[in-house]
Amino acid sequence: MNSFFKILFLLTIIVAWSSCRKDLDFEASKGNLEFSKDTVYLDTVFSNIGSATYSFKVYNRTKDDIEIPTIALAQGQNSSYRLNVDGAAGKEFKNIPIFARDSIFVYVESTFDSSDLNSLDFLNTEVVQFDSGDRQQNVHLVTLVRDAIFLFPSTLADGSKQRLNIGLDENGNEISIEGFTLNDDQLNFTNEKPYVIYGYAAVPDGKQLRIDAGARVHFHNDSGVYIAPGGTLDINGNLSNDQELLENEVVFEGDRFGSAFDDIPGQWGTIWISAGSMNNSIDYLTIKNATVGLFVEGNDVLDSETLTIANTQIHNSSITNLWGKNAFVKGNNLVLGHAGNNALHLNLGGKYDFTHTTIANFWGNGFRQGTALKVDNIEGTKSADLTSALFSNCIIDGNTINELEFGRNEAKLFNFSFLNCMIKIDSESGSFENDPLYDFENQTLYTDVLLNEDPGFFDTKRNDFRVLETSAGRDKANFEGANLVPLDILGIDRTGSPDIGAYEVQPEN
Repeated sequence: MNSFFKILFLLTIIVAWSSCRKDLDFEASKGNLEFSKDTVYLDTVFSNIGSATYSFKVYNRTKDDIEIPTIALAQGQNSSYRLNVDGAAGKEFKNIPIFARDSIFVYVESTFDSSDLNSLDFLNTEVVQFDSGDRQQNVHLVTLVRDAIFLFPSTLADGSKQRLNIGLDENGNEISIEGFTLNDDQLNFTNEKPYVIYGYAAVPDGKQLRIDAGARVHFHNDSGVYIAPGGTLDINGNLSNDQELLENEVVFEGDRFGSAFDDIPGQWGTIWISAGSMNNSIDYLTIKNATVGLFVEGNDVLDSETLTIANTQIHNSSITNLWGKNAFVKGNNLVLGHAGNNALHLNLGGKYDFTHTTIANFWGNGFRQGTALKVDNIEGTKSADLTSALFSNCIIDGNTINELEFGRNEAKLFNFSFLNCMIKIDSESGSFENDPLYDFENQTLYTDVLLNEDPGFFDTKRNDFRVLETSAGRDKANFEGANLVPLDILGIDRTGSPDIGAYEVQPEN
């Protein structure tokens, strides 16, 4: 036998022997699978809106290749859950192999109709069953479903979505955004059910959107509220007894739930008060995880407030928490926390008055260029008068060396003053030595300010800007400002020995 045939003969024997190897024969599962989770808790979802995708692993810890006869949802094809097992989608699977000491992934999603649920809490459960009979093993699925009122733009005949015209660009071309105009019967948001908004919900000229205490408004990606010229916004939250639940406040946030979405900035657009909208009012509102929490446009007519805002917190905006643009804004008991650029930006002039406001930007989601507070009267080639920007009993702080920035066109008015404020500023490097805007000895601009002192915040990582008894601002606020705002954001009397910021000092416990 020549060498060629010898090699061919050996290969034939090897292939025949390999085809009989036991490790390519799959044995039936014996009920000894292991799982990375015994219960999968999916994020809370709204009725008829899909959840995020969750996963768990199924382990074969044995030395044998096995085959799972069935993997199925207990409710079968009627289940509101969907599975993907090792790359295949469905609700029931047969003869799924797992090699020795290997594992597979199972992915889970859910979509529910809350009208089909009987539980008062809208708790929906399901079981993923592995095998049956004595060998059956289970992984439980749990989802909380909430009924909601959905507001969204209509779909046009060509398949596109309804759009709103919001003005003209510099070349005279129309600017539009995906959105719709609220009808008269949609202009009062109550606390009976949460609201979910897709696109921008517009309040038209001559109409008012009223939002009651305890209302919850959730926004899909790139969505928000647009107050058109002549329209108004009236938010009427109240002080809550439980500062975790915020049961009486109005809350604006994204439409995704669960801890994975708690602190993701930029989940939705903005609350946009356009130029020509006057006498807007906000009390006890919390805004979380927007792109720009609140965008307030004004015009050169500053004889009436664009916005009066009180007892409000705005946190974790990917750009800016509160952006006023040539507007007239009065604010007190505000907490403007983390933001990707500025916590508060007063832009292109305007008129502003902030009392007992905490502006504290401890952004932790990457590099931040902006300061906690920026005040300017310019934007590109445009400029406008900054009639006044008054800060009384305010904290300006953050996690960079300098948290105050000015931008000035000297041809326009630029009037501002800080009274009994705490300011974090780079006062040692000499960067501002020859700039009169940063002359902290000028009593016209800066009166009784504290530079680079510790506000004593409870927990900046969690946007908890209450102040401890060690705060350098304790008992340092002026009485005139305190008497204008006699209660702090938690309803605590501050007229005796007022503290700087939105909160009165509290014991650490």
